[in-house]
Amino acid sequence: MELKSSARVTLYIGLIVLAAVWLFPVLWIVISSFKTNNDLYSFPPRFIPSPITFEHFGDAFEKGNFGRYFLNSMVVTISSTILLLLINSMAGFALAKYRFKGDTILLVGFISTLMIPLEVIMIPIFKVLSFLGMFNSLWALIIPPAATPTGVFMLRQYLLTVPNELLEAARMDGASEWRIYSRIILPICKPILSVLSIFSFMWRWDDFLWPLIGISDPKLYTVQLALSNFIGEYNVDWGSLLAMSVITMIPVLVVFLIFQRQFVSGMVTSGMK
Repeated sequence: MELKSSARVTLYIGLIVLAAVWLFPVLWIVISSFKTNNDLYSFPPRFIPSPITFEHFGDAFEKGNFGRYFLNSMVVTISSTILLLLINSMAGFALAKYRFKGDTILLVGFISTLMIPLEVIMIPIFKVLSFLGMFNSLWALIIPPAATPTGVFMLRQYLLTVPNELLEAARMDGASEWRIYSRIILPICKPILSVLSIFSFMWRWDDFLWPLIGISDPKLYTVQLALSNFIGEYNVDWGSLLAMSVITMIPVLVVFLIFQRQFVSGMVTSGMK
């Protein structure tokens, strides 16, 4: 019993040390965002800011127009995530519960696209968006990631665990396919949809490469593009850059805290049958 207790204590200490090592850079960024310029460049560096200042946050919003960029990112991220959940859940439902000619080939085609990096298909996507008149608009950032092979595969695997008898019973009661999808499938998929919501939110919020290509109007920049504006050719506005980096962490953290319970449940059950 003593051996087990000592092993558990050692495990907890090791986990606490690893967590501290992982959190230290984040904590340093948060604390540094409240430092004055003199404190930022002081040597040796001081961990606790003295005095505490909020001027970097004000400068970023007033001079850097960061509020507009933050709103752009929220619109793109939320809209894209909603479309992704809707389209991927429909596709996953179809591939898991319907049998039609070519369904296996279609599934293999979906999975095979996981091996294709974004850099390979950027030019075709750019040409399609230009043809549709979506280039240099927020739609250029919302539409392309609306359906992902990862999400389709995750939902398909999750829905394989749902008994077919449940759907047949609903059909015998006169339920339409849309009613089955909206009243049965979506509530059952809540854990895996929560997982996919977190992934999609992080993917879209942290995306830099595609917004750099699809957007040329500075008024439509996302937060990741806006952060690059604080890096000049000869100097870097470290205070504003740190302040805005802290703000960009908050939405992802809030989304994870909201869906963390469903996230754990979805990760545990997504591969079970």
